[in-house]
Amino acid sequence: MSDFLTIAGMPRQELLRLIAATQKNVPIAEGRSPNRTTLSGRVIANLFFEDSTRTRCSFETAVHRLGGQVFNLTPSGSSISKGESLVDTARNIECMGVAAIVVRCAVSGGAKMVADGVKCPVINAGDGRHEHPTQAILDVSTLIEEFGSVEGRTVAIVGDITNSRVARSVTHALSTLGAHVRLVGPPTLVSKSFERITQGPGTVLAISNLDSALDGVDAVMMLRVQFERAAGGAVSSDYRQMFGLTPQRIAKLAPHVIILHPGPMNRGIEIDDRVADDPQRSRILRQVTHGVAARMAVLEMVLSETTSEKSPVTNSNSPAEHRIEV
Repeated sequence: MSDFLTIAGMPRQELLRLIAATQKNVPIAEGRSPNRTTLSGRVIANLFFEDSTRTRCSFETAVHRLGGQVFNLTPSGSSISKGESLVDTARNIECMGVAAIVVRCAVSGGAKMVADGVKCPVINAGDGRHEHPTQAILDVSTLIEEFGSVEGRTVAIVGDITNSRVARSVTHALSTLGAHVRLVGPPTLVSKSFERITQGPGTVLAISNLDSALDGVDAVMMLRVQFERAAGGAVSSDYRQMFGLTPQRIAKLAPHVIILHPGPMNRGIEIDDRVADDPQRSRILRQVTHGVAARMAVLEMVLSETTSEKSPVTNSNSPAEHRIEV
């Protein structure tokens, strides 16, 4: 059994195998192929201590598509609201015989804390500003479906980079696979130190001018400003004018360029309606389908081994807890 906590340090071939498994799962995620029975008789615990729509629902759907059962626990419906710690909660849930725990929390490194405290596999569904590894799998899978490969492709990730676990995980994945990443936003939300967060063969550049960053890209991923992480004070009143993806901006892009967004979208701020709903360029809803497929692949991977001692899926030499607060 293995944990799935981070993309940082994941070997290229392991990443590609997981993406290939994701793409094989797409017909099942779409309801076009029969469900599997991989998780028959197994129960998965969803511990979601931050709000979620796509991630939580896609993990639930993934478990059902694999023939398993799932239950959800949130702070308002658990003893977390009475002061119980995240780790104590996970330990108690483990004693109910669950096969794996999926955890989302506001603490960077929180998923690793849970994994260190239990014996069953733990899957990181997003922990603070650290990482969101299953989101990276689904995003790269969506890009590979479109382009066949991301090697040599240029992807701009635009918005609140500092507070984005998605940006970190996707940057690690794309760089590992040889893509070129442009991290775009105001200097208050994109530090030059981000250019050093990955050791992959791809390149990472931090850029503060959106129009120049869009020159020559193959894909644009927009991110919302995370006001819940106190990012609002770092955003000026002209944010949409400076960093919003508008119809005028996408009109200048090459015909093959696609648009992604991990959601939730703040329409009219980082992305306009006509861009989000563009039938030719937008792959935002396609990402959601790949989300179910990716979480199926991750669940099958972490539960496929039969050894009693679990080990992390990712490189043990990558930073402990990966609290990348750059």
